[in-house]
Amino acid sequence: MILAAQDDSRVRPATWKAEIVGHLPRVQIAGLDPWRLGGEMWGWYADGRLRSLCYSGANLVPICATPEAVRSFADRARRSGRRCSSIVGPAEPTARLWQLLEPHWGPARDVRPHQPLMVAERMPDDIAPDPYVRRIRKDEMDVIMPACVAMFTEEVGVSPLAGDGGLLYQARVAELVGAGRSFARIEDGKVVFKAEIGAATNQACQIQGVWVAPEHRGKGLSATGMAAVLRYALADVAPTVSLYVNDFNAPARACYRRVGFRETGAFMSVLF
Repeated sequence: MILAAQDDSRVRPATWKAEIVGHLPRVQIAGLDPWRLGGEMWGWYADGRLRSLCYSGANLVPICATPEAVRSFADRARRSGRRCSSIVGPAEPTARLWQLLEPHWGPARDVRPHQPLMVAERMPDDIAPDPYVRRIRKDEMDVIMPACVAMFTEEVGVSPLAGDGGLLYQARVAELVGAGRSFARIEDGKVVFKAEIGAATNQACQIQGVWVAPEHRGKGLSATGMAAVLRYALADVAPTVSLYVNDFNAPARACYRRVGFRETGAFMSVLF
């Protein structure tokens, strides 16, 4: 059971599943039990109604968080001590949350204050999907894992194998493979392009982990590969497909625009 913040009775266990499912798809699978969910879900209540959320696990994620809710989430997080490896979420509430936590949790290893959120709802007219991009089979974990580790290390700046030897990361990759949401183009037994469909509901899903092997970059594989994954996502998962990208990654942003993604907002990440 999630305990209420001692100084404000309006932060208490988030038990209204119907209002959470659209924001955290894992709740659909795991429910709100912290052990199964992999963390706690904090709820901010006003006038007897759930108004804001904050997921506290490997990441700290404010969801629909008002300024008042952010202050209480920050107080709860400060008193609990830092347990997460990052703070990530919509840019404005995440920035407010980090401003309150930085004196206690700082310094961060990296702060990425503006990560464009991009959305697509249809296939591009002028880019044909790569016919060699396909779902990864369960017996291909040894093929996809090196590419996943390389992508994570390049993107985040640390290896996902640190700490527990990569057990949790490998389990997450296996979960996506098992769900049919891991895609790649494989040549001569090696991944040259890969991406996954991560968070997903029947309204929207998110593409993540986009990566092209360094020796194959500049050949147009990212655009055709993304078109292939977008086609899978629209056909099999949800009518709206999203992703977010570092603002300094100009080639990736240009690629996503070519495939039909448009910027609709911004995320922020604080990495420890």
